[in-house]
Amino acid sequence: MTLYCLSKARRAALCAAFSLLAALGAQAAPDGAVAPDERGLTPLELLGKRVFEDVNLSSPAGVSCASCHDSAKAFQGNNGSSVPALARGSLPTSLGKRNTPSIMYASFAPPFAFIDDKDEETGKIEKIPAGGQFLDGRARDLLAQIEGPMFDPLEMNAPSKRFVVEAVRDGAYADLVRQVYGEKVFADPAAAFEKLAQAIVAFEASARFHPFASKFDDYLRGEAQLTALEQKGFELFKDPKKGNCLACHAGKEDSRNPEDWLFTDFTYDALGGPKNSAIPSAKNPDLGLCARPGLAEAAPADFKVESVCGAFKVPTLRNIAITGPYLHNGVFDKLRDVVAFYATRDTDPGRWYPKDRRGKPQKFDDLPASAYDNVNVEEVPYDRKLGEKPRLSEKEIDAIVAFLETLTDRSKP
Repeated sequence: MTLYCLSKARRAALCAAFSLLAALGAQAAPDGAVAPDERGLTPLELLGKRVFEDVNLSSPAGVSCASCHDSAKAFQGNNGSSVPALARGSLPTSLGKRNTPSIMYASFAPPFAFIDDKDEETGKIEKIPAGGQFLDGRARDLLAQIEGPMFDPLEMNAPSKRFVVEAVRDGAYADLVRQVYGEKVFADPAAAFEKLAQAIVAFEASARFHPFASKFDDYLRGEAQLTALEQKGFELFKDPKKGNCLACHAGKEDSRNPEDWLFTDFTYDALGGPKNSAIPSAKNPDLGLCARPGLAEAAPADFKVESVCGAFKVPTLRNIAITGPYLHNGVFDKLRDVVAFYATRDTDPGRWYPKDRRGKPQKFDDLPASAYDNVNVEEVPYDRKLGEKPRLSEKEIDAIVAFLETLTDRSKP
């Protein structure tokens, strides 16, 4: 049947129906009628994708959430910035303040809170911060995270919630918004913004953001084998006397379920990474978690806020091979350098830090001296001293990197 044989009214009705089917995703559309990356999305998730990719929500127009969270880089990126560590914003001269984190698997992060942490040696329990979104946990959850980049003058620079809602109301997918939330959805701008944000969260919580489609996942399922080098790297990764990576990048050793291997415990740690001189504001130390708004009010009465200056959230290692640059300030371009830094930060600091006039390495040069004591120097592999043998050899570093490369999700056709 061809549309030109029908009456004008019938033809218009069918065209509208076909448009709606395409908007609702592949469940209601013929094979190939929607883009491959939209197949299987629910209407709410599809709406979230539309908002996530909408370049009309920034001021001036041109930047969307997707601009800095590129699907080709596991939803990490810098929007074509001349400074790889910082994303370019909507204004010609604007740059973000930190390295953009990947938002893959971000929906698994619990809301920001203080949780019980038991010392394995002493049995003592203390409250520590965990969860939340952003590298400093300043957003309690994904819903709260939406407003951060959208209204940040250095990022999308949207002037208000009303501005965002009106841009969507007057845009190409307004009918999809009404389909999902009802005809009166735009009547209350504040409520409408909340619903749009909920749609983004639904999209970011969809399987597209946690496909568990890496070689390592296949290995867990018994569908693939690691090479000898990858297997060696995995063993070193787990070994509490070698890499000890599981201490923070957690996984359940007795589980073959990929969801038990998120490679983060969602806590915060101070690594004392080198300063990135390519960042214009590098002269001002980034204090991380201790500068989080509301931290003192949320903390237990005996918690010392200054004890977490320089601490940043432990990232997932899933897709880590394609989400460089690394650390909160993007100081490392190569994954191998990060692993080598962990192993030799204290045994050979001159390899990583600038030297003073006497030739002495200036360790922890991206922190104020008052925060030096916060840097993790007790856990393996950081428990070495100057001149001592590192916990990991150069070949063992290569093996861990080979294992980390198995954590990259395959793109779906």
